[in-house]
Amino acid sequence: MSRLIMPLVWAAFLTIFAGVIFVSAGRADLPMVWGVLGVLAVFVVLMFTSIDPALMRERLRPGAGNRDRLTRPVTFVLMLGHWIIAGLDVGRFHWSPIPFEVQLVGLIGYAVAMAGAFWAVRVNPYYSSAVRLQTDRGQRAITHGPYRFVRHPGYAASVFGMLSGGLALGSWVAMLPVLVVVALFVRRTLVEDRMLRTALAGYADYANHVRYRLVAGVF
Repeated sequence: MSRLIMPLVWAAFLTIFAGVIFVSAGRADLPMVWGVLGVLAVFVVLMFTSIDPALMRERLRPGAGNRDRLTRPVTFVLMLGHWIIAGLDVGRFHWSPIPFEVQLVGLIGYAVAMAGAFWAVRVNPYYSSAVRLQTDRGQRAITHGPYRFVRHPGYAASVFGMLSGGLALGSWVAMLPVLVVVALFVRRTLVEDRMLRTALAGYADYANHVRYRLVAGVF
């Protein structure tokens, strides 16, 4: 069932994303917006063709014990505002245009971020949409793939993707909600890291070996 529902969920998300921006802009001839949509669509297809169905079910309907009920709903509202502002800026009012060269770099960065996010999800069968200890699924510490470099590579890719994707959309002022979302993800990282250190066998040793949470050498 999850293989049927999740594509519908993501199709609805892509439709909302495109609709909000293009309606706000009053036009659809925005190549960078189409570029971001294209990258996101490729990510979605890869997810549904290669991810374990059990993980899909967990992401769609996570089990009990969520420690962070704030980040996801607030992020959706803030990103909705980001898309509206970006559409209004690039399509109608041109308040704070981002140079094309910077947008292009942002689009490339967004593609790299989505590849990193896919890598993290692909190697981690416990990559839930909730911050919870998955004792019901036999959770263990994941130490290979991108987890060799930072402890939360999925969140790192998400943060980088929101920043670079925001640049690709072409509005400086629309980046303000994104900065708040970044702060929320940093908070979520700290909450999850603290939970795993205290409750997941082997994670504390792993954390002593891989010192950084999101950015190697920084945090």
